Amino acid sequence: MKPELILVIEDDAAILFGLRDNLQRAGYAVRSAGDGHQGLELVRTLRPDLVLLDLMLPGLSGHELCRRIRTEGLEMPVIMLTALGEEAQVVRGLNLGADDYVTKPFGIAELMARVAGLLRRRRYGSPEVVRFGSLEVDRGARKVRRHGEEVELTPKEYGLLDFFSRKAGRALTREQILDAVWGETAAVTDRSVDRAVTTLRAKIERDPQRPRLIQTVPQVGYRFEGGNEGSRSDRDDGRD
Repeated sequence: MKPELILVIEDDAAILFGLRDNLQRAGYAVRSAGDGHQGLELVRTLRPDLVLLDLMLPGLSGHELCRRIRTEGLEMPVIMLTALGEEAQVVRGLNLGADDYVTKPFGIAELMARVAGLLRRRRYGSPEVVRFGSLEVDRGARKVRRHGEEVELTPKEYGLLDFFSRKAGRALTREQILDAVWGETAAVTDRSVDRAVTTLRAKIERDPQRPRLIQTVPQVGYRFEGGNEGSRSDRDDGRD
């Protein structure tokens, strides 16, 4: 089976070497670029399965590169590599179409988990019935069950959960959630998202004060951490 191809666009040679080494040891094929213009050309010609993208690049910024990837209709996952304290840059990148981010200095285990999760969901798509631990979302019937018992959700709560489940593992800004669930013309604010998340957590989380499914991403928004989409998790034992 042909290994999945990851393109690393990073101008720091030490970081690039470490990423390439760890990704190759994990079984991925790796190509790299040291500036934004070269990176964009490789994205166009190679059509990699995933892109690791530094935001601070010579020639063409990571934000502009991400914008061009999406405007050209390329849908491979993009993970941004950012410096600590760049929350505003993270939000901008996510709103331009990036799927997730990790901050430097990052733990390689966290990065590899994010890579594997996004590739797995790209590989298998979005089945009609998905399970996240004890939670089951039946998209065809628009029903949600927890431990086999149906959970009563309002239409907005279901829309929010459906969007989260389709974007599992991705960091999502409040602006993205508003556009997807409420629509761009709706007269609502970020607080509407927070209130809806609070009510949804109360219905699907074992302990809403210590949520395991809907994680808060500080200064950014939320990430739905549902485990392995499409298959019943080893955690499905009543402990969530």
